Amino acid sequence: MQPYTKHESIAALMNRSNVDTDQIIPKQFLKKVERSGFGVHLFHDWRYNDDGVTPNPEFELNKPAFQGAKILVAGDNFGCGSSREHAPWAIADYGFNTIISTSYADIFYNNCFKNGILAIIVSQAQLDTLMAEIASNEGGKFIVDLENRQVTTPAGNGFTFEIDPFRQGNLLSGLDDIGLTLKHVDKIDQYEAQHKQNYPWLWA
Repeated sequence: MQPYTKHESIAALMNRSNVDTDQIIPKQFLKKVERSGFGVHLFHDWRYNDDGVTPNPEFELNKPAFQGAKILVAGDNFGCGSSREHAPWAIADYGFNTIISTSYADIFYNNCFKNGILAIIVSQAQLDTLMAEIASNEGGKFIVDLENRQVTTPAGNGFTFEIDPFRQGNLLSGLDDIGLTLKHVDKIDQYEAQHKQNYPWLWA
């Protein structure tokens, strides 16, 4: 997992509530266990026309102004539905590393942090202000400073946000669960060596 760094990026607007994981990554694409290759299928049913190939010009993220965005500003209860971890995989593989919303489904929210995505929670009033700013200036760039827990916008609608210090540290260091485990590899090796010595028949 790559460390999360301070960055300036286009903020894309998805003014929809209750966006579920079935829309984020439809079930027919859940055929792999590695994390890569899902971005092309993100929001597939909305993103493409009926042929499944031609981009739907009516879908908001297909707007030229939002291409290359790393920040997604979305409506309430984002990531609801089934608990598939493929949803944050698809979001990250597409290029988003930050989501801003008023609330998230719990499992999706936890999975975001495990996959390098900063999920920021704001009040409804803050979200309405951010959405209005993006709508009036599509392609505008926000600055996200995770270390100082700040978001800055061109129109001055920035804010500070709360985040669990443990999650913040993991994102800044680029540590997922495997990375956290590997920090203790010396102790793991020591335990296995001692276990092998004490119970050699288990290692035969």
